Amino acid sequence: MRFLETPEQVRSALSPLRLRLLALLREPSSASRLAEELSLPRQRVNYHLKQLERSGLVELLEERQRRGFTERVFRATHASLVVDPAVLGGAFDDIQDHYAAEHLVGVAAGTVRDVARMHAEAETAGKRLLTFTIEAEVRFAEPGDLSRFADALSDAVRRTVEAFDSEQGRPYRLIAGAHPAPRTPRDEGVEDV
Repeated sequence: MRFLETPEQVRSALSPLRLRLLALLREPSSASRLAEELSLPRQRVNYHLKQLERSGLVELLEERQRRGFTERVFRATHASLVVDPAVLGGAFDDIQDHYAAEHLVGVAAGTVRDVARMHAEAETAGKRLLTFTIEAEVRFAEPGDLSRFADALSDAVRRTVEAFDSEQGRPYRLIAGAHPAPRTPRDEGVEDV
């Protein structure tokens, strides 16, 4: 996983052509082969490969002589890219309403940023980042159930944290959020709560 945390890195990686090149370069390839596959001039592909190489998103694997020119074979350096949400600006930084969608988006963005950075650092150090995820879907019969559920969950989390919290231990951040699940055919005729 590669963490992109500056606007320059994002600009370098996220043009449609460069994203396509990165996807194709999960397997080693050359500008000539890529140009043929994408029906583009080799010079254009070469230009974008140089930009991706400069950004550290592709690496040169080998150079070999082919019919009067040097063929360079590249590979993407990472299987996936994660963009730091802070690159998009701090639009949600000041929102503290725990029932606001913007607050959930801000917390989720911070989680993406923090976990991606720590994952990249752990990977570089040859270590594993210990995390856990709990995901569930619940169906509320009426709007007031959401508030009662949030209160009950908060109380259960508080009690559990009190039971396991140790001043000498390594701190972990626990985040719980809820949002409407995307509709499925099974949901037809069900009112929004």
